[in-house]
Amino acid sequence: MSSSNYIKNVAIAGGNVGSYITHALLDTGKHTITALTRPDSSSKLPEGVNVKQIDYASPPTIVEALKGQDALVITLSGFVPKDTETKLFEAAGEAGVKWIFPNEWSPDTANENLLKDVAVFAGKPANRKAIASLGKSNYIGVSTGFWYEYSLAIGPAYGIDTVNHKATLFDDGNTKISTSTWPQVGRTVAGLLSLPIKAEGQEPCLENYANKVIYANSFTISQNEMLASVFRVTGTKESDWTIEKVGSRERYETGLEQIKEGKRAGFVKMMYTRIFFQDGAGDTEHSKGTVNAALGLPKEDLDEATKRAVARAKAVDGSQWADE
Repeated sequence: MSSSNYIKNVAIAGGNVGSYITHALLDTGKHTITALTRPDSSSKLPEGVNVKQIDYASPPTIVEALKGQDALVITLSGFVPKDTETKLFEAAGEAGVKWIFPNEWSPDTANENLLKDVAVFAGKPANRKAIASLGKSNYIGVSTGFWYEYSLAIGPAYGIDTVNHKATLFDDGNTKISTSTWPQVGRTVAGLLSLPIKAEGQEPCLENYANKVIYANSFTISQNEMLASVFRVTGTKESDWTIEKVGSRERYETGLEQIKEGKRAGFVKMMYTRIFFQDGAGDTEHSKGTVNAALGLPKEDLDEATKRAVARAKAVDGSQWADE
């Protein structure tokens, strides 16, 4: 077993789910982690993480920070300037970084119909194409579906308002979608980066996944199954809730109209409801298959994940997602 056949040095750019990826990588004990931060960043990083400051307005600082890195994992906010990731790709290529995990962590952006209906996803395949066209690094696009704890805590997203005990079921509420918890996303990346780069036997290797979109999840479940979990976690029953049904396509169109009116909830309705269409676009476990078994990812407890979502919903200001 050659140490040169394994990823050692990993750089992470961005926060959010990046913190879960960082902790999962540290837990393996196999990697040296470097966080790429802006000079004005106040983020508190876990012990054992190296820090290198970069200036996106000065690409040479990014190149210097990435020298000696085997892999770059990008978890930037979706609101950063559009050329930010391109600068990272170019700097990674110049610095000799061979593996890039672009900013995916989303539903299936290899699904052409989904891309047509949710324009915000169009940047994902464009990023993969940009990496490939540079010809210096391999990419692995990790599709995880929407994040479970984050999404369930936003009423208009999965249609379940755990604070006010209101639910909107799309169609009959039985359409299943693939979704991942934050810890599972972290374990997925850590599992991938712990594989040998080249095959050493029959086990998976990183090269198996080079320049592909791969799929991981925690659960493939319906709204009704989510709601049943919320009932268990909150100690409530159906009669304690106000529950309505609406056609998924109708709700998607309503979201588009609300976007035109400048309502933030419209964007959430449009984007999330689209994966609940009855065309299977949201169920990547059954349409594309997952790497869960190959990476030894654990089966998770749905109610434990729901507890985290319910607690998060209480802690955040949900008024920002109101229709009015």
